[in-house]
Amino acid sequence: MSDDHTHVQEFFAARAADWDSRFPDDGPAYAAAIAELGLCEGDRVLDAGCGTGRALPPLRAAVGPSGVVVGADLTPAMLAAAVRAGRGRDGQLLLADVAGLPLGTESLDAVFAAGLIAHLPEPAQNLRELARVVRAGGTLALFHPIGRAALAARQGRHITPDDLRAEANLGPLLAGSGWRMTSYVDDDARFLALAVRVK
Repeated sequence: MSDDHTHVQEFFAARAADWDSRFPDDGPAYAAAIAELGLCEGDRVLDAGCGTGRALPPLRAAVGPSGVVVGADLTPAMLAAAVRAGRGRDGQLLLADVAGLPLGTESLDAVFAAGLIAHLPEPAQNLRELARVVRAGGTLALFHPIGRAALAARQGRHITPDDLRAEANLGPLLAGSGWRMTSYVDDDARFLALAVRVK
């Protein structure tokens, strides 16, 4: 399930230019998932693995002009696509690895991560790093705009019992990484796991 950084960068760099056109109808699913984060005016939020920045406009709308929105991604070509799409206006874009974020401890209120967990080389360690930058009581949303079964079918594979996103696997993984899962949805329309940062 996990990939090394070079493979991840190569995979996404090759797809960056037409990424948004491949998934033109995902906007409402992103907005609905972000709404469930419960962000408030003035909050500070990270889009971890932001890709082309599709989540940045609804994140900006949620936190308002006084909030802070940061989009971090490992792949320069994805960040360049975000800039071309004008999404750099909605948040600060960072070339950064979730294994070592250039952000202060407990400096954020929330993290949004779309499609990220499948590409984490060290999921427990990387989720701990996300927990480090979020205040106690802050939130995490692990999201995908289609559910696990639909995604597997799209990719021509089957879901296996060791899938990190399975509820039975994800709950303990989060618990061991500084998070407590508060809700879990996995249907054809979306995958969304919400968690709160424990003290």
